[in-house]
Amino acid sequence: MRQGLMQANRATNPWLVQPRPNRLADLRLFCFPFAGGGASLFRLWPDRLPAWVELCAMQLPGRESRLREPTHQRIGSLIDGLVDALAAELDKPFALFGHSMGALVAFELARELRRQNLPSPRLLIASGRFAPQLRPRRPPIHALPEVAFREELRLLDGTPQALLDHSELMGLFSPIIRADLAVNETYAYTEEPPLDLPILALGGLTDPWVHQDELEGWRLQTSDRFERQQFAGGHFFLQTATAEMLSVLSRALTTLQGFPS
Repeated sequence: MRQGLMQANRATNPWLVQPRPNRLADLRLFCFPFAGGGASLFRLWPDRLPAWVELCAMQLPGRESRLREPTHQRIGSLIDGLVDALAAELDKPFALFGHSMGALVAFELARELRRQNLPSPRLLIASGRFAPQLRPRRPPIHALPEVAFREELRLLDGTPQALLDHSELMGLFSPIIRADLAVNETYAYTEEPPLDLPILALGGLTDPWVHQDELEGWRLQTSDRFERQQFAGGHFFLQTATAEMLSVLSRALTTLQGFPS
């Protein structure tokens, strides 16, 4: 009865998108997108991950299938919603992946799970973001006037030029991106003990916003193993070096104790 209820909850959970559901999976990988991104970012990833991994792409409010829902602009309310949404999904081993803003969300989710004595991830993969205890070098942009805001997005090189030049579409997407950036840019780090789980930090070799030493700072957030890997590309290397990155990610998942090799 409980298993049937869990399956029904999964089918109706708006936070979860599973490109390839696998109820027999040994491990779930919850993936959090960058600012403005949605679950569709991860739709092809299962093809390059081990068959025993079930990818669960997180669909945050305000985009794609949840376009009519209000966005979160502060990390506290977002984490509260995620804990409620995922509580029933933590019945088997899991790992967390996040890129840029998503890395911060994954990190704070892991800390909140610990605070509530809920199951902890077996691995945290922090991609494309400086360590949370470090101060950002770039000034906040989420509240800039629209023209200046779009120019900053252009410099970040993650928003398609065709979208930036399309006023009607940007009128739809700009508030979503602004809200996500607000989550990231208003974040205030608080001291807590390091997480008792391995952390894998990923970065782009030519990322102007996240330098090697800032990736290395994630080492201080774990009392377990730490590894850093960098790939050809800038801030959005996960879209230009996808195969290489997913190969490293798959290896990291496979080396977790008790999983198939």
